[in-house]
Amino acid sequence: QVTLHAGAELDARRVKQYTLTLWASCPGEDEVEERLFVWVMAGQVLHCDAPFASAGGDVVQVLADVAPRTPLYVVLPQPLGGLTVPTLLPLPVSLQFRLRNQDTPLVLTRQGLVLAPADGFNPSKDTQTFRLEIEVMDRHGHNCSGTMRVEVLPSRRPRVTFLEPQRAVMVPEGIGPLEVVTQVHASGDNVRYAILAPTAPTLFTIDEVTGEIRSTCQLEVAHARLLVRAYNALHPTDHATTMLNITVQGTGLRAPSCFPALSMSQVPETVSPGSTLVTLRCTDPTGANGSLHYALEGPPASRSRFCMEGPRLQVNTTLDYDSEAVAAVGFQFTATIVVTAGGQPPRSTHVPVLVTVTPVNEFTPVCPSGATFTVPETAAFGSTVGRVAGTDRDYPLDSLEYSLEGGPGPTQPFSIDTCTGEIRVVGPLDSQRHKSYRLTVRLTDTRNDLDPAKRRSCLCDVAVHLQAVPDQAPVCTPEVQELRIVARSGGRQPVTRLACQGSPDGAVLAYAIAGGNEDGRFQLEGNTLFYLPSDLAEPRTFVLLVEVWGGPGVPRRSTMVALVVHVTPRSTPVPPSTTTRRTTLRKEPLVVTRTEAAWHPPAWFVAVLTVSGALLLATLGCVARSL
Repeated sequence: QVTLHAGAELDARRVKQYTLTLWASCPGEDEVEERLFVWVMAGQVLHCDAPFASAGGDVVQVLADVAPRTPLYVVLPQPLGGLTVPTLLPLPVSLQFRLRNQDTPLVLTRQGLVLAPADGFNPSKDTQTFRLEIEVMDRHGHNCSGTMRVEVLPSRRPRVTFLEPQRAVMVPEGIGPLEVVTQVHASGDNVRYAILAPTAPTLFTIDEVTGEIRSTCQLEVAHARLLVRAYNALHPTDHATTMLNITVQGTGLRAPSCFPALSMSQVPETVSPGSTLVTLRCTDPTGANGSLHYALEGPPASRSRFCMEGPRLQVNTTLDYDSEAVAAVGFQFTATIVVTAGGQPPRSTHVPVLVTVTPVNEFTPVCPSGATFTVPETAAFGSTVGRVAGTDRDYPLDSLEYSLEGGPGPTQPFSIDTCTGEIRVVGPLDSQRHKSYRLTVRLTDTRNDLDPAKRRSCLCDVAVHLQAVPDQAPVCTPEVQELRIVARSGGRQPVTRLACQGSPDGAVLAYAIAGGNEDGRFQLEGNTLFYLPSDLAEPRTFVLLVEVWGGPGVPRRSTMVALVVHVTPRSTPVPPSTTTRRTTLRKEPLVVTRTEAAWHPPAWFVAVLTVSGALLLATLGCVARSL
């Protein structure tokens, strides 16, 4: 009996085989020696390897600005059940992970992933340490435990900071809507801005990217306190605040006041030049309303299409919704009306203008020219016949719906795709009943007007011709021929003529060698096969495949004829020698088939013809005798 030593530990990764030498002997007999081989197999027991199972445990270092719920550590079994870290590979579903200590913000998932806290780490300037005790158990009840420490290092990126925790801003009254009042700036990465208080500001708004604070209306004498927050867009917990005290001061040189302070217009593309879009009612606080000057500022596309006639904003040229220039600006034009009052210094008010151009269905769809298609009568169900490509000049261009007048049926076995205009076969076709079909396709434009009811349409004539296809493949007699020829010198020599019959309508048959003519020794003209002379030294057999079909139908109906041609070379004279040998070539009989036309009348016709001849001869004899 061989037993394992009490203090022994087996490790299949280090030693897989032990060889034991055993001796046995009995009194009066020779000694016997044998060897015993002990194989060590990898077991399923979990073993914790260092450093996870060490006293101090494994250590992972991360920065404090790591994103919330970021994977920091994963526990995985090794081939022999050990645990290793870190990696992000798929985990076996048979393992269970449990966190022994609960006094940690870190999260251990059921898959053995250690995640950062849901709210992220505290952005402290000192190093933070978190200890986790993890127990792993498999489905057989084997368990293993270990510890790990997560050291959170201070972030190396700059924190979001305002240089001034509070600031006072003085602005004059009369500032118009959407004008820049002031701008805040904070240092840091990916900085964004927001107004915290008041929660619903009525006088000011802030650009979250640039930090520009703008007015929402024309400012009058007032005082406002704004609490502005700057934060890192990728790490919202990194933020800072500043307080702005904005005072709107009164002044004797107040800018003109205009109504409306913001103009938004929606006009159709057919509006005529000279039409008035908006009329401003502006007043000068000094009472000199006659000294107001109106000017239009903005992009060149807006200034070329609109103009100011006193306080009236008018259309300067046509607004074509279907042009590329209008589509490039999103069918919207922006501009600013500057109202300036005289005096020193000049006082001005800015009125933002937004003009939206709406589509009008002006044009009728146009049919394609020469809409004629050809389809074989054997076309399968769903086969494409052709596409009706209509056009429409209204934007969006060529936005059409297609429909077939009368719909598909026995007399009209076709359908049309509503969106693409493709005509497809949906019924049986027969060229003997219908040589062609005349279809009427309706083109209707879509999405060319604000009013869905205002649609234009037209009717297009489409001709579909059916291409006849032979009903059956040609019949050749015989389909397999075995021929023998003796190669002659000189020109080509005929081998055979194929006897094939096509469709009853007498369509011309086409012939082609489909296989077996790799050397090019045979040539086919019509239904006659020729052998081309060559330097053939020994008898050779050729197997040719000839394809016969009956016209350009699709699919092509054809018949294959197999020709086995035995070619024997012409014998050549042998120079005289001391030994004379006579060689007699075996001549194969050449079978020539000749067809002659013969007429075999019926018996009654022969009898009538004989009697009539006898009577004629008797009559001629009587006449000659009388003369």
